[in-house]
Amino acid sequence: MACVACVVCLLSVGSVSAQTPIEKPNLSIPSQIGPAYFGPNAFPIPDMLDGRTSEHLKVEFYVDGFVGTTTGNLADDLTTNIFTRLTIPLFTPRANLTVWMPIVEYFHTSAEVNADRRLPHKGDLEGFDSGDVYVSADISLLTQKAHNIDLVARTVLKTASANRFAEGRCYDAPGYFFDVAAGREFSLGGGRSVRTAVSSGFLCWQTDNGRQNDAVMYGLMTSYTHGRLTLATTYGGYIGWEGDGDCPMSVKASVGYDLGHIQLRMMYQGGLYDWPYHQLRLGVAYSFGR
Repeated sequence: MACVACVVCLLSVGSVSAQTPIEKPNLSIPSQIGPAYFGPNAFPIPDMLDGRTSEHLKVEFYVDGFVGTTTGNLADDLTTNIFTRLTIPLFTPRANLTVWMPIVEYFHTSAEVNADRRLPHKGDLEGFDSGDVYVSADISLLTQKAHNIDLVARTVLKTASANRFAEGRCYDAPGYFFDVAAGREFSLGGGRSVRTAVSSGFLCWQTDNGRQNDAVMYGLMTSYTHGRLTLATTYGGYIGWEGDGDCPMSVKASVGYDLGHIQLRMMYQGGLYDWPYHQLRLGVAYSFGR
């Protein structure tokens, strides 16, 4: 399974380096290619792992709604999309191949929002777009049963499959990130438990003139389970080196209800810095073989 991670890593580096001609970059001028200047799906804050991989094949479908907070008028920046994720155990529950993407999004942005993002358009913008595809190899390194903590490493490649760079919906270059998450569960008895997890990693995307933005990722998660109900909160983001719209930070709060094969889920995400959105997600996950 380590071979899978290595292959994804090599593909990531090759794709990024080949995207644009290499020129001498002016590092003193921010590129403004970052989360604060694009739609919510261009530079998402990745969902954090809790230290475990999945034992079962799982398919997830969600409907997302986003409202922007740049202007103070929530109607100025609206996005809705359909999001899907597929998790595949690779011959063992300790290794997963995970693929996810926003299948299609509808957006509307006002002239004021477009001006803030330095787009050339004078009026409102609206339309449809498909999103970028993310592919990850998730490897379980330690399990709590044997080592008192769960530990998982993840290697992720982002494609450049979205199309509407000129409207600020995506950035037309691939990217990649690596992270490690450690977690531990504490039983409270009576079908109740608390789980805590931390994560750290490295995220990279190409900006302009052949240069790239390197970011340090971080995350902290706490969840509480009582029977079929799970409540979770995650604080996280990443810190880019340019310091201009590239340090997104958010809080995510989710509710899940387990019906066996089917899990119902709702999640709210609020941007705290450089990710100027409120997000509401509703959907369902189906696990095969549970």
